[in-house]
Parts: sequence; structure tokens; C-alpha cells
Amino acid sequence: MRRGLIVLLVIGGLIAVLAIAGVSQYNNLVGLQEDVTSQWAEVENAYQRRADLIPNLVATVKGAAKFEQDTLREVTEARARVGQVTAQTGAGAPEDPQALQRFAQAQDQLTSALSRLLVVVERYPELKAVQGFSDLMVALEGSENRIAVTRGRYNDKARAFNATRRRVPAAWLISILGWDFPAKAYFQAQAGAATAPKVEF
Repeated sequence: MRRGLIVLLVIGGLIAVLAIAGVSQYNNLVGLQEDVTSQWAEVENAYQRRADLIPNLVATVKGAAKFEQDTLREVTEARARVGQVTAQTGAGAPEDPQALQRFAQAQDQLTSALSRLLVVVERYPELKAVQGFSDLMVALEGSENRIAVTRGRYNDKARAFNATRRRVPAAWLISILGWDFPAKAYFQAQAGAATAPKVEF
């Protein structure tokens, strides 16, 4: 009788320890998933800040110089595409690598259009002297830096989450209990980013 009670207590203790470990793992995964979601919101916020600056930049350049309408149109269209892709991907992008890739490609197209706009601006020295333009350029540069930082932080959060969900015992618990913690997608470097730009004078 006493031996049976001891066996029951040991089994009960093991079940309690496993339950506590399971709850701890689940709560840890929830916390990491929320970190990823929160950082994704920061990425979207940084891109939105840039998108909000673009109409002011375009209006300032347009008002201060006569320049190629094609460049202005490309910037405006690229910004519109970014808005469409952002609306389509929404908060689901961290779990969907294709959605994240579409989001990044639209942002890269906008970056490319902005680069062409800035090349055009170089042809108009008087524009660089306009205080409003200078302020916008500083703000745009700050936005680009924020985007780089928030993307890096997002990748760090995604890495921490993905590593935790693949480690034992979390991986076993996800598999056995069917917890819904899909892997998070990463931002990738833009195609050709590894090649140093060619500078010619």
C-alpha cells in the first residue's frame, strides 16, 4: 500500500513538472512571438515615415526646378505600389515568406525610384540651397537609417523566435500538442547588394 502511494506521488510529481515546463515553454514562445509582431510594426512604421515624406520631397523638387516628369511619375507610382502591397500583406508578412518578399521588393522599387530622383536633383545646384529641400533630405536620410535599423532588429527577433521554436523541448511540444507557432520570415539583402557600387567621375 505504501509503495503504491509512493509510485503515485512520483508519477504525480513528474506530471506536475512536465505541466509546469510546458506552460513555461508556451509562455516563452508567446513572448517571443509578440516581440516579432511588435518589431514588425516598427518596420512598417519606419517605411510609412518614408512614404509620408515623399510627397513633400516631390513637391519641393517640383516647385524649385523643372525636371524630368518620368522620374516624378516613377516615384509616385512606386509609392502607390508600396501602399498596395502593404495593405495586402498586413501583419501576416512575418509568417509568409512570399508576402515579406513582395513587401521588400515594393520597398526596393521605391528606393530605386528615389535614387533616380536624387540623381536628377544633382543637376539643379540651386535646389540644394533651398532650406526646405535640405531639411527633407535630412529627414529622408534619417528614415533610411531607421529602416535599416528596424529591419535588423526585426531579423534579430525573428531569429530568436525561430531558434526557440526549433529547440527541445519546445519543438516536441509544438509537434505533439499542435501549438500554432509558425516560423517567421527574414528580410533578405537586396539583389546585388554584395557587389560594391562602381563610382565613376
